[in-house]
Amino acid sequence: MIKIDVFVQEKKWKKYISNPQKYLKSKTKNIKNLIPFLKNKKIVFSILLTGNKGIQNLNKKFRNKNKTTDVLSFPFYKQEELKKKISKNNNAYLGDVILNYYKIHKRKKKDFLTDFNKLWIHGFLHLIGYRHHRNKDFYKMNKLENKILNKIKNSK
Repeated sequence: MIKIDVFVQEKKWKKYISNPQKYLKSKTKNIKNLIPFLKNKKIVFSILLTGNKGIQNLNKKFRNKNKTTDVLSFPFYKQEELKKKISKNNNAYLGDVILNYYKIHKRKKKDFLTDFNKLWIHGFLHLIGYRHHRNKDFYKMNKLENKILNKIKNSK
């Protein structure tokens, strides 16, 4: 089971997602099966839906970068620690994902919800240890991102 605690700081999110908690719950039903070490485990993470100012403040405070961005992820564990924790306890708190309404609204490559889904999935994958510093890691992460995106595309 995946549980997501959603916090809405920027009211404009409601324009596209009236009930973010319900929306994300419907999208996460079957994605754990795509990540073997999470299968049959209970995981929890939080998502903060904010705007430019909120994400810039967090970026400055925790990453020493005084600028806005589209998504931030703050994992609670490194991937190997998470795997150990989850194999012992069958559950884990993964960390926090922060998403910027204005960056998603501005980029709208496909549509708002598709871009939103791509970014929270990207943040989620960082929480479970995926990185993209090297090309090999980027392709591996991107492949899983797209696999999850395709899986949730048709979920209601």
